[in-house]
Amino acid sequence: MSGKDRINIFPSRMAMTIMKARLKGAQKGHSLLKKKADALTIRFRIILKKIIETKQLMGDVMKEASFSLAEAKFATGDFSHLVLQNVNKAQIKVRSKKDNVAGVTLPIFESYTDGSDSYELAGLSRGGQQIDKLKKNYAKAVELLVDLASLQTSFVTLDEVIKITNRRVNAIEHVIIPKIERTLSYITTELDEREREEFFRLKKIQNKKKKDKKVKEEMQKELGIQESGADGQRNLLEDDHDEDLLFTS
Repeated sequence: MSGKDRINIFPSRMAMTIMKARLKGAQKGHSLLKKKADALTIRFRIILKKIIETKQLMGDVMKEASFSLAEAKFATGDFSHLVLQNVNKAQIKVRSKKDNVAGVTLPIFESYTDGSDSYELAGLSRGGQQIDKLKKNYAKAVELLVDLASLQTSFVTLDEVIKITNRRVNAIEHVIIPKIERTLSYITTELDEREREEFFRLKKIQNKKKKDKKVKEEMQKELGIQESGADGQRNLLEDDHDEDLLFTS
């Protein structure tokens, strides 16, 4: 196992405890990021479905709005100059809100009508019904455009966040966790090897002490025999057994 495959750390009990804590944290983080990615993916698919439906509806609404514009021009003639004279501010405005999905902030745009209709009297002379229909169709088209813009913005934001989250999940799953596990395996192997070395060393020391003790006992025994043979009598100072003395009157 090369040093690149594991974390460069001194093998010890404390290092093993630290690596176990880091492994647990990495597994917990992987689980949370995986849940976040799943939640974002579900919301992403819902938004994608809404975008498709809104675009299909947008095509029908714009077709109907264009047709109603043609009808209004046919009934009243060119009324663009009249609209430009009466419109001095935006009637339909857009406001934004924020939605939170698994910690990701998504912008939401809403359209609303501000003030009264500045050209509500247009078409009173002729073609009033077609102009009213034209206004409603284009108002609906603007509302759909705002909704579509909100969905597209959320779609792009979620797409980027999902890519980043998936990269983090893959990095933790395929790089960080295996590296910590290899480090733990290395520390365990080194500690087991140290325990075997320590056991072998203690056993050698014990055997050496036994041999030294045996040699010492044999030397003491030989010295005791030699002193007994030279003096011809026991040494009362070194004798372990003393005979009882009887005193008589």
